Amino acid sequence: MSTLAHLFEAEGLATVALGSMRNQIANTAPPRGLWCDFPLGRPLGVPGDAEFQHRVLAAAFELLEADGPIFAEYGESIADEATEVLACPMPARHDPDAHPAVDEARGLRPAYDRAVAQFGNRAGTGRVVDADHIPDAIEAFIRVAEGTPWKQAGVPGIPARVSQDIRGYYETAALALVDHAPSAWAGARWFLDSTEAGKVVMGARSAMRDSGEVKQPVWFYMAPGDR
Repeated sequence: MSTLAHLFEAEGLATVALGSMRNQIANTAPPRGLWCDFPLGRPLGVPGDAEFQHRVLAAAFELLEADGPIFAEYGESIADEATEVLACPMPARHDPDAHPAVDEARGLRPAYDRAVAQFGNRAGTGRVVDADHIPDAIEAFIRVAEGTPWKQAGVPGIPARVSQDIRGYYETAALALVDHAPSAWAGARWFLDSTEAGKVVMGARSAMRDSGEVKQPVWFYMAPGDR
């Protein structure tokens, strides 16, 4: 981020970098940096609160008046409610012949589509796998969990990126199944702890780790680092 900012500045385009990790934004030294003490993944703060978000943007734009490098701190902070347990009503089984995770993902598609229509995709899927192919990606991870090497299992990309799309699909669907904006990591915890697809992703991750034949970055980032 900071490297790109310096390149843009060299071409005459002013930049402001927003970051949620104080040390990271301070140490990488963008030309203009604003540290916002918000949960990761929420660079503008409170979801759905346009007034709050406009205040953050206004503070960022004020930094454009600075000629030299500047590091500023936004004056408000937001704590991540790490104890929130997200409860989502899951769809009933539809196809008893399908793996539970695959059936689950298919059943969540209406909720996913409703959430996208209301909130937009917001990078929920599409880095490697679009919504139409999430069940196929889950099937590939099932094969990995059962012992098939990931390069032979039909995983449609780097496993860490594929798993991010699967998790994004589920977290987007969850927005249509709850009556409030969940805390920043509640959706990830729900996906990993309470869904069939989360179990599959973690099973595939463990299989790759235990094989000793897969480089750590390939499997480690399939889930948050504390897992």
